[in-house]
This record gives sequence, structure tokens and C-alpha cells, in this order.
Amino acid sequence: MKKRYSNLFWTILVTVNLCLMGIAFSFWSSARDYSVDQKENSRLIGLSYMTMNNEFYKIMSEEINDRIEAEGDRMVMRDPALDPERQIKQIEEMLEMGIDALIVTPVDSGGLTDVLEKAKSKGVLLIVLDTDVDEEGLADCTITSDNYNAGVIVGKYFLTQCKNSRVIVMTHRVTRSGRQRVQGFVDTVTARDDIEIVAEIDSEGQVEIAMPRLKEAISRGVEFDQVFCLNDLTSVGAVAALEENGMLGEVGVYGVDGSPDAKALIGEGMMKATAAQFPTEIGSRAADVLYRLFDGEDVEKNILVPVELVTQDNVEEFGTDRWQ
Repeated sequence: MKKRYSNLFWTILVTVNLCLMGIAFSFWSSARDYSVDQKENSRLIGLSYMTMNNEFYKIMSEEINDRIEAEGDRMVMRDPALDPERQIKQIEEMLEMGIDALIVTPVDSGGLTDVLEKAKSKGVLLIVLDTDVDEEGLADCTITSDNYNAGVIVGKYFLTQCKNSRVIVMTHRVTRSGRQRVQGFVDTVTARDDIEIVAEIDSEGQVEIAMPRLKEAISRGVEFDQVFCLNDLTSVGAVAALEENGMLGEVGVYGVDGSPDAKALIGEGMMKATAAQFPTEIGSRAADVLYRLFDGEDVEKNILVPVELVTQDNVEEFGTDRWQ
């Protein structure tokens, strides 16, 4: 068992390094124009995900990109790398390029209001994915996982596993999806008097930020026996921090995403549970909505994609080597 944990720990460290490399790559890729080799005089779609340092967004985008290419349209993608000001600047540049539609996952749910209002004034179709914008009504369609329920279903499972627990919650405060997941979890578990939230740590949803911030909490002497993470990148960072401090066998880790790394950790007993998202379905629905809007059809303003609980009991049904 110890050897197995050691091997998986090295896998986690490799994941952390790959994420850091991904950040560097994102700065290079953000300048690329994906409209090369596509038809002139066709519609131009702008794509701006909060970071391409997360496989979730790559899978989601593949569904959208394939449909855009199949329709003979053009696309331009920019990666803000979790920088809200950079995302605003990149969207403004896309508007200057004359985009007909914008598909966006906001870095800061409340920070894009002005630039999105500018986009709407230019007649640009707006589809928001993964996390809502704070200004309701701006988007033609918002498609997200059922983020509040993700926290709820993990919280309900947590209550079957834990008594008299002290919990650290790791979140990403500027995203509504992160806040919703945390709220769903906290609302569920704190209904019981023996569960205490002892600290809330902003991980920014990233492995390389979650790991040192949890280590710092450990070094400060924060007493806890469970960790809830807003996403699985944070969960991987939390597992790495606990393993490095010899605490992994004493602390349960819960997440949201259903990423291959998290499912592997669940299978090995190094995580307790996660709420699985379905990026392929989100991307497919976004592509369908985009072309229905282009055709002048009415679409739902808000689409929630259901989530599912993953534990050791069913992890093999989801597969540990791929997203859903």
C-alpha cells in the first residue's frame, strides 16, 4: 500500500508540473488565431475560457470547435490564464475583429459586465459556459453544471461518512460556480451540529495554488480532518499537501469535477468522493445553441447539466482514464 501511495504521489507531482507548464503554454497559445484555413466571409466566433490549463475546458471546446469547423465558420480563441483584466482586453480585441458570437467562461463572474454589454450593443450573440455572469439577462444562453447540487450531493455523502468533523473548505471566490458548489456543500453539512467549518482557503481552482496554501494552513496549526474542494484540480493539490505532511490517511478529501486524476485517487482510497461534471455534454449543448441562435430560434436562457456522485463504490463505472 505504501509503495502504491508513493507511486501515485509522484503522479500528482507530475500533474502539478504539467499544470505549471500549461500556464506557460497558455501565454503562447493565446496569441494563436484558429481561423487559419477556414472560409473567408463566414461567421466568426470568439472563444474565451477562463484558462486552458484545465482539461475540462479543452474537452468542452473540442465539441464546439468541431461543430464550427463542420459549419464552415471561423473561430478565434484566446486564453486569459485566470487573469480577469487580460480576459477583458482579449474580448475587446475580438470585438474589434468583428466576431458574430462570443462563447465565454468568465474568470471573474462580476468583472465582465461592461465588455459584455459592449458586445451585446454590437449585436454579438453571447453564450456563457460553466459559471454564470453576475449580471442576469446579459447572456443569450448560460449553460452550466448544476453547481449548487454538486455541493449538495457531495455533502450528503460526506454526512454518511463523517461525525464530529472539522472541515477546511477550498474555494475560488470570484467564480459563481465555485461559490455555488461551496454553498451547496456548506448548507448541507452544517445542518448537523457536529460538523464545523474551521477555515476557508481560496485555491483559485488550481493545483499549484491549492497545494502550498493548504500546506501553509497545516504549518499554522489549523486542526482539521476533512477537506472539501470546489474542483478536482484543487483536490489533487490538497492530496499532495496532505501526503507531503504525512496526513493523507487521517484526512478525507472531497471534490467536484470527476476528472481522471481525481477518479484515480478515489480508486486508490486517497480521495473520498467527487461530483462528476460532463464537459462533452456542455460543449455539445453549447454548439447546438450557437447554431440555433444563428438560425433565429428561441433557446432556453439557462440550461443546467446534471451532475453525478462518484465514490469508491462506482468509480470503475465512470472510468479512471477519461472524462465523462
